[in-house]
Amino acid sequence: MTVRSWMSCLNSLACFLSVLLFCRNGFDDMSSPHDPEMVRPGRKQGSQKRVSILTSLDDTLGNMTPKSHFLSRTPNSLLHQPGAPLHRRSMKPSDMSAILGTGGKSPLILPTSGLLGNLSMLDESNWTMALSPQQTGMFLNADMSNLTEDVTMSAVLLREDDPGEAATMSMYSDFLHSFLKHTSTTIFDLVDEYENICNSQVNILGKIVYRATPGQQKFSRPASVLWLLKQEMVTWRLLSSLYRDRIQSALEDETAFDIPALTASEKTTVDNLFQKDSLVRQSQLVVDWLESIAKDEIGDFSDNIEFYAKTVYWDNTLHALKQRQSNSYMGSSRPLVTELDPDAPIRQKLPLDDLDQEDDSRLLKYLFTLIRAGMTDEAQRLCKRCGQAWRAATLEGWKLYHDPNINGGKELEPVEGNPYRCIWKISCWRMAEEEQFNRYERAIYAALSGNLKQLLPVCDTWEDTVWAYFRVMVDTLVEQEIRTSVVTAEEMEELPRDYLETNWTSEKVFEELQATDKRRVIEENQEHYHVIQKFIILGDVDGLMEEVSRWLSKDRSVLPGHLLRFMTHLILFFRTLGMQTKEEVSVEVLKTYIQRLVSEKHTDLIAFYVSHLPPELAVAQYALFLEDVTESEQRHHCLELAKEAGLDVATITKTVVENIRKKDAGEFSHHDHVLDTGTTEADQLKIDVIDWLVFDPAQRAEALKQSNAIMRKFLASKKHEAAKDVFVKIPQDSIAEIYNQWEEQGMDTPLPAEDDNAIREHLCIRAYLEAHETFNEWFKLMNSAPQKPSLLPQASFTEKVAHEHKEKKYEMDYGIWKGLLDTLTADVKEKMYNVLLFVDGGWMVDVREDAEDDPERTHQMILLRKLCLPMMCFLLHTVLHSTGQHQECLRLADMVASERHKLYTVFSKEELRKLLQKLRESSLILLDQDLDPLGYEIQS
Repeated sequence: MTVRSWMSCLNSLACFLSVLLFCRNGFDDMSSPHDPEMVRPGRKQGSQKRVSILTSLDDTLGNMTPKSHFLSRTPNSLLHQPGAPLHRRSMKPSDMSAILGTGGKSPLILPTSGLLGNLSMLDESNWTMALSPQQTGMFLNADMSNLTEDVTMSAVLLREDDPGEAATMSMYSDFLHSFLKHTSTTIFDLVDEYENICNSQVNILGKIVYRATPGQQKFSRPASVLWLLKQEMVTWRLLSSLYRDRIQSALEDETAFDIPALTASEKTTVDNLFQKDSLVRQSQLVVDWLESIAKDEIGDFSDNIEFYAKTVYWDNTLHALKQRQSNSYMGSSRPLVTELDPDAPIRQKLPLDDLDQEDDSRLLKYLFTLIRAGMTDEAQRLCKRCGQAWRAATLEGWKLYHDPNINGGKELEPVEGNPYRCIWKISCWRMAEEEQFNRYERAIYAALSGNLKQLLPVCDTWEDTVWAYFRVMVDTLVEQEIRTSVVTAEEMEELPRDYLETNWTSEKVFEELQATDKRRVIEENQEHYHVIQKFIILGDVDGLMEEVSRWLSKDRSVLPGHLLRFMTHLILFFRTLGMQTKEEVSVEVLKTYIQRLVSEKHTDLIAFYVSHLPPELAVAQYALFLEDVTESEQRHHCLELAKEAGLDVATITKTVVENIRKKDAGEFSHHDHVLDTGTTEADQLKIDVIDWLVFDPAQRAEALKQSNAIMRKFLASKKHEAAKDVFVKIPQDSIAEIYNQWEEQGMDTPLPAEDDNAIREHLCIRAYLEAHETFNEWFKLMNSAPQKPSLLPQASFTEKVAHEHKEKKYEMDYGIWKGLLDTLTADVKEKMYNVLLFVDGGWMVDVREDAEDDPERTHQMILLRKLCLPMMCFLLHTVLHSTGQHQECLRLADMVASERHKLYTVFSKEELRKLLQKLRESSLILLDQDLDPLGYEIQS
């Protein structure tokens, strides 16, 4: 058949449908040609300015790209109502009039579920406002009145170095708080709340970008974040839609649906198909989702567009033709159509008036945009407004036929749908194939008839292309079901075989998508969120995890923080549903997100996410975080958060201390080889880390063990002040607390050997530090003796008198000093002997041998005995020698050689030689005092 024949067939059908539809279903709001609102003279050239504005809108809508953060969005299936339910349980045979209806708003973009009535977004009384170019792109859906809200907040954020990051910082805590509010039974309410959070942030960022000065470098980041959050928002929407259905499908037996009767209508047959076939149902949900995205993006733009042909179709051409009929016409004589029926330009092969041609092209583009957004009702109303009621009727012919009276009944009910749908569809298909028509007109009828080949050329983005494939897939599966299940008296017109016999699956759709020749679609196919959306649609969690693993194997620092947050909560979503995810990948995602939270100082959020790691790894991760927390109040707060999250706080704090204690751990060195560098910053960290163990009294035993380990290192390095600082960190009642806790547990046996030995070691170190500190005091006092005044030989009388007074004061001061020195000498001697002759086996020697073997500790204690005891012995000799107790000096030899204490075992040969040399000096002094070498009187 010729183009003219098909156009005539379609138009005749359209006219029939128009009469049937408008008379039966109440399309009585169609504007009358005599409506004063619609009467308008021919358009003047002055309207060209408004045309240019709308043309700029055309360009903007047609060139949106994720790269520049302006997404072109697109519509809803004509085989399945845009407002189709997300929950299978709400799908009942009686609801199929709504399922197969048109023009409803998809519940995918509403927080509530269930079927919606036909809600028109077009107010027919408001078509005069022109659309500003600023309202396009990211702000097409922004109500200008809303821009006055939060002005103060927007102004503050604009002054930030990174306004996008500042504006979205609260999302991290908002997501956690939302998660904590919901249980596994309200998981989909949680996902809806995630979407709402993203939507709120998108609105805020949109205002920031809107108010930003064009060209400013710092506002490229907010635009990028805005695109990411839009993608996250719609991904949560997709997740909610598909997994509601999948969970419900898992709970129901899909084979339990009744087999439709042979006399079932098209509508009833398709109703049953959607009930029983999850592929068709979920594919339609994908279509609804993509159309909801497009609807969000275009917003209410059609309310703000004035199409000028309000009185009759092609009014500028009509005006020109009327002018030419007058004898006084002096205008252009170029050929124009002479008839104004819809087929005239094709039939006569003559053009319309330029302005009408421009209006026509723009109208078709907007009609396709509305179809792409699932707004078929609005597309029909737009056709009516522009004097094209016949085109509105052609958009009505897809509805499935259903006669409720065929099986009888008490009352006569209205018949639904198009009994000639097959003929209508064939006409649409062939119109889409004709190259003489506008590309958007062909795309409109391609979408209605499932002609993928003619639909793809106008699909420039990833979303558009996926929508085209899934819409055609649903269309094909529905058509196949109708042709195999519905018995008709007439022979059905045949559609192309490759259309009817295509075996569509979701996997095949994405395989075809990979083979596209459109560079932009190929690039967008690699975008993170599009990859995630693909695997969600396929239901391939393992594939998604493998892809995420590849992202993490690269430079994970370049992954946006919001993407990491999304992936983390996606994993938690899957876990809540009881779905298996690859554990190693899930752990890596959580670890990466935790590291990002740490680096961005989201302190209050870290414990919760750490708690979802395996126990050992959770301890290591949280301990790593706590290493950099230095303030006491903040430390206590972090431990409280860990306790609330169910983490093993005792093991974590122990790990923190051990991590810091073992940093820069060198070998034990001999005192003579160590330079006293004082307390360094690294030392101070080791000192302060003990605070982690003193918050909880139940960890006093562990505090003793860890502090002992740190002090052993300090003592080996002669950092006695640092060791003392560690010692004072331990509460004085720690030993009593350890015994009390043991008794409170009802234990009548001795303390565990490890605790018992730790207490003894603590006492050993205390004895050593007290002895060393007392020696320092003694040494200072020893070297601060009062100086005896001297008198010059030829002193005057006055000088002699003054000298006598000075001598009396000196004798008084010396007596006081000598008394203090004697007391301090006795004290330091006692404390040094306490170390050298420590009870029950000696200093730094464990009494309990049944403790768990700790080779490192044992080695350090042996070395400390060799480092500290000889030094203590030399200091004691210094005290005795300096205070004239030479005989007691010689008794040191007996103490060192004693088999009871075996102190000689800790002396090296060089140290023994040095000790003997000092004893020799003491003996010589005794000999000078007419005593024997041991200090006894010489017997005559």
